[in-house]
Amino acid sequence: MKPARDEPEPCTLTSVDRDRSLRMPSLRVRVTSPQGHVTEAPLDISPVIVGTGQDCTLVVPDARVSRRHCELRLTPEGIFLRDLGSKNGTLLGQTAILEARLAPRVAVLVGDSELVVHPAGEPRLVPLSPTGMFGDAIGRSFAMRALFAKLERAAATEQTLLLLGESGTGKEVLARAIHEHSPRRNGPFVVFDCGATTANLVESELFGHTRGAFTGAQAAHAGLLEEASGGTLFIDEIGELPLELQPKLLRALEARQVRRLGASDFRPFDARVVAATHRNLRARAAEGQFREDLYYRLAVVEVQVPALRERKDDLPALVERFLAAHNPPRSLADLPPNALSLLAAHDWPGNVRELRNVVARLLLFPETVDELLRPLKEGAAAARPPAPAPGPAAAAARLDPLLEMPLLEAREMVMEQFERSYLTAWLGRHKGNISRAAGAMGVSRQLVHKLLDKHGIRPKGEP
Repeated sequence: MKPARDEPEPCTLTSVDRDRSLRMPSLRVRVTSPQGHVTEAPLDISPVIVGTGQDCTLVVPDARVSRRHCELRLTPEGIFLRDLGSKNGTLLGQTAILEARLAPRVAVLVGDSELVVHPAGEPRLVPLSPTGMFGDAIGRSFAMRALFAKLERAAATEQTLLLLGESGTGKEVLARAIHEHSPRRNGPFVVFDCGATTANLVESELFGHTRGAFTGAQAAHAGLLEEASGGTLFIDEIGELPLELQPKLLRALEARQVRRLGASDFRPFDARVVAATHRNLRARAAEGQFREDLYYRLAVVEVQVPALRERKDDLPALVERFLAAHNPPRSLADLPPNALSLLAAHDWPGNVRELRNVVARLLLFPETVDELLRPLKEGAAAARPPAPAPGPAAAAARLDPLLEMPLLEAREMVMEQFERSYLTAWLGRHKGNISRAAGAMGVSRQLVHKLLDKHGIRPKGEP
């Protein structure tokens, strides 16, 4: 039944069909710049990011709009708009807002541009998975159950998939679940991380090489496309694939053949490819930093993996999962009082990976709960004077809890803590100036940007 003409259109996410579907209102976000330039994007289960950065959903040509200015989300309670720490603020009338529920057709000022959410037609139904699990991925939120339903259908096909999402959202877990739900489940699941491999080794790793193809190539070596035959090749951080190798990957995917480095003949392979990246490949393709034809070849099925801050209803289940995996297994009762409420108040820039490490640290050092869960302020915190070095007894006491963990997990936790503290300290000293901080650290700006992305840090003063 359609609403009467004078009734407001329902603008909430609502489950229907006995919780088997999601009623999705048809909405569009429209931003009009001072020069009259209009930009639009649909608002559905994925948030809309507004800003001047090319990685935003809506790119606004307004000098007073920040790189990532504000975010709009559609929820069971309505449309929510959140300012992302913009330099000039987000105004509703004369009031600067941090977060507010926004009614349709109500104008908001971002910079000098006007933002309005407009109804755009009849609502549609989105299938929901009946379960809150897909492989090892868990989530009862609408966003995750809609994602699971889409992946369950796609897994049964041979189509290439592209998983988009921030670092730490669990894209590899989903890729493995896709493999396990596919007809290729009995074949190999092979992982290749473009971001963790030096550029000069990417070609050899993916495509293989012949003996003598380069210094050190003492024997022929099959590439990962061949090794994954009969199964699935998961290419993580595909956005970091060197531009000069992208045509070769495109040809391989189109022809289902690969030529090893140093060889003249082609070899067939039979691997399904699932790719993932935290980059906006569509924007990078528009900028010439990623081949548009390869993007369309990978994005036969494209899905957006929600950030943890977009599905905080899933926090208790995720925490229980991490506690149960502890040795010995733990439960929510083993966490400090009010820990769950503090977890829910955090925005989780590092997503599920950050949550897993925080839960592990809470079990080891429950007395540090306030320090661990203090919400991040805008940008990097100001550098603090170094604490006095602990004596041997204190150092041993701090090491003791780490001995309960396997070496690789303990080392990863310590390194993540060190990287975050070291990076924020130098950025604080240089007031968020990345070039100066990189120079002081003796590294490249590119590495600093990569670490910022990894840890979800926004430098202070960044628009």
